[in-house]
Amino acid sequence: MYAIVDIAGQQFKVEKESKVFVNRLQANEGDSLSFEKVLLVDNNGAIKVGAPYVKDAVVKAKVLAHVKGDKVIVFKKKRRKGYDKKTGHRQQFTQILIEEIA
Repeated sequence: MYAIVDIAGQQFKVEKESKVFVNRLQANEGDSLSFEKVLLVDNNGAIKVGAPYVKDAVVKAKVLAHVKGDKVIVFKKKRRKGYDKKTGHRQQFTQILIEEIA
């Protein structure tokens, strides 16, 4: 059984007991969350597609940790002009555990 759910503006394919990294959520570690924006539910071949969301479908999850992603280096250079610029970025993520698809 799996579901496609909209979390913080992005779509994720989730299954029970799977761990997913999503964009940073405003929740503390150990909190329980429920996502009602379920786009599709597959229950062993019985597929329900929402228009736009499946009615009475809820995905329940638990926040495991807030982590940072890998560092991305942004380097800009214009040759023969003496211009170069180096910056970096680390994306903030929240790791969640899918507990139930109902």
